[in-house]
Amino acid sequence: MFGVGALRFAHDRPNSTVLLGNHEVALLWALRDPKRLGWWISIGGQRHDFDEIASDEALQEWLRDRPALMKLRDGTLVQHCGHDGYSRWLDQNADPIESVNANANELLHRDGEAELWDVLSAKNVFAQQQTRLREYLQATHCRRVVFGHTPHRSREPEVYHDGLAINFDGALSRSHRKHAGRSPISASVAPLNFLS
Repeated sequence: MFGVGALRFAHDRPNSTVLLGNHEVALLWALRDPKRLGWWISIGGQRHDFDEIASDEALQEWLRDRPALMKLRDGTLVQHCGHDGYSRWLDQNADPIESVNANANELLHRDGEAELWDVLSAKNVFAQQQTRLREYLQATHCRRVVFGHTPHRSREPEVYHDGLAINFDGALSRSHRKHAGRSPISASVAPLNFLS
């Protein structure tokens, strides 16, 4: 119920990286264009959060600078949703992760929220489209991808195609729990080494 508090907690949490997701893009879009405030509230935003973050320029800038992708030391790609739409921001002449992050950041700084929203709101295609997943992993130079955004109904994170993709969205959020029923925390939280 207090999204800005959650953002501040994430900002101050050591040894953590916060990735850009579709709801963060929606919030930043509403901050830039107040006509979008009603839309942001319709997808779960709270007016008190909007007012709080509107007066905190430093937190806004931190949020704008969140990466879209992160590559772990073991070659695992971490991203918001199980979709290869990020590949539109790949630069073949640069590091794939850095190029996606730079292009996503540029979009947030030049009124490109609509494009970001389209990519970060996409549903999971990796569960059914193994060839597409493999091509995406090859393009990003990663061995597997982990993501959330599209809730699943399993008791632990869903693993697809022999561990090439892992969905950590066990409907843990407040809004999903109302509609999908109660999933155990183990559906959203697990160590990666057990899911190899």
